[in-house]
Formats: sequence, structure tokens, C-alpha cells
Amino acid sequence: MKTNEFYREEIRKRLTDARYRHSLNVADTAARLAKRYGADAEKAYTAGLAHDILKDTPKPEQRAYVLKYCGDADEILLTQPALWHSVAGAEFLKNELDMDDPEIYLAVRYHTSGRKDMTLLEKVVFIADFISADRAYPGVEEMRRYADASLEQAIEEGLNFTICELCKKHQPIYKDTVDAYNDAVLHRLKESING
Repeated sequence: MKTNEFYREEIRKRLTDARYRHSLNVADTAARLAKRYGADAEKAYTAGLAHDILKDTPKPEQRAYVLKYCGDADEILLTQPALWHSVAGAEFLKNELDMDDPEIYLAVRYHTSGRKDMTLLEKVVFIADFISADRAYPGVEEMRRYADASLEQAIEEGLNFTICELCKKHQPIYKDTVDAYNDAVLHRLKESING
């Protein structure tokens, strides 16, 4: 696997200063959460570092990556540019930078949408992106408390936040996000029933 220095150089070439700082913050947060919850901290740092590698790439180029590598891209994915960078970024890492770690690939691929049966590393990066030090949206402190108390609760709250924001904007909700939310809620309900 390539070093984090390699990925730092690659993202630095492709991101604005603010997005680069965000990526460094997500990497640090992901490594911290990984240590707390038992994931691989080095992989978490790498995935956090690389998660937005194509975020500042022009939208037509992001969409071209989605079309080229995702034969199963549905209408919702193709009409939601906010999702493209995660799919395109994962494919860019795999196909252009020869990143061969499937765990890191999946963490980058699903850091925006989530999905059913996310791995621990995917959950860590998903939440790290929500709560990194540079985030300042209303409710971020509460999200940070959730993340410190329970990764599962933070996942559910993060997905709830995402879905509510999409509904407020009258946007469609990607199937992976719905599946991830239902998975998180069902996990909580099963745990409360089994006590």
C-alpha cells in the first residue's frame, strides 16, 4: 500500500486549501475514532485523508467516473451531484492510483451515502466526516457527543440528519442512504428488544 505521504501529495494537488485542511482533519478524527472503537487506525487515517480526493474536481469529470465505473448507477445517483465525488474518488483511488485495499475503497465509496451493513471502518470515516474539527454546522457539538458515546448512535443520528436535510430540499434519497438508516434503526431496536 502507498504511504500517507503519497496520498497527502495527491490530494494536495487536487483540493483547495480549505478542502485539504478538511481532509487532514477527517483523517485525524477517523484515526481517533478507530482507536476508540477498535478499527485499524492507519487505514482510517488513510481513508479519511483520501475521502474527498475528487471533491473539487469539476462535476462533469466526477460524473464521467461514475458512468465509466458504475454500470449499476441508478437515476438517483446520476441526478445527485453531491454523491458523485465519493463514488468517483473511490474509483480514482483504485484505478488511477492503484490503491488495492478494499476496506479503504469502501470507506471512501460510502462516506457520503452510507449503506446497509457498513463495516466498522466505513462507519468511522462516515462519522469522522460529520464531526471533524473544521465542521461548524448547527448541531455538530451534539454529533460529537454522540460519536464519543456510541458509534452506532452517531451513525443513526448522522443518517437522520442527512435524510431530513434532503427532505427539506425536496431531493430524492439514494437507496443506500435509506438502507443504511433502516439498518441502523433496526440494529438499535433489536438491541433494545434483546436487552
